[in-house]
Amino acid sequence: MKKILFAALCAQLVISFQAHAQQRFPVTTLNLGIHLVQAEVALREEERAQGLMYREKMGANEGMVFRFPESRMVCMWMKNTPLPLSVAFIDESDTIINIEDMQPQTQDAHCTKKPARYALEMNQGWFKQKNLKPGTKVGGLPK
Repeated sequence: MKKILFAALCAQLVISFQAHAQQRFPVTTLNLGIHLVQAEVALREEERAQGLMYREKMGANEGMVFRFPESRMVCMWMKNTPLPLSVAFIDESDTIINIEDMQPQTQDAHCTKKPARYALEMNQGWFKQKNLKPGTKVGGLPK
């Protein structure tokens, strides 16, 4: 009986983890110069906390944009995130402040250099491959 209960509990945990891992958010289209990004939008605190955790893959021009309630100093980390990502911090005028590369499964803080209203996470190296740098304008951000 104990083995059956243990097996049932394990199965429930796996199902719960899979449902949690597959959570998706609404998508918006952003433009960075000539480049279009399909970005999931994390607006609420619990959505920003979840972010891209547990994601195993992401399309070439897909990402996640985080909107903060006000401009502030922001740091991101990679806890429970198996994908290597780059994050662009974006100010109130929709301009990239700085871009940081982040390693998977780490808790290192990657912070903005001045107050940011948004953060855009993409596959690591995406910004560099597209020659996008601080000063680039981002269109289509959620207001």
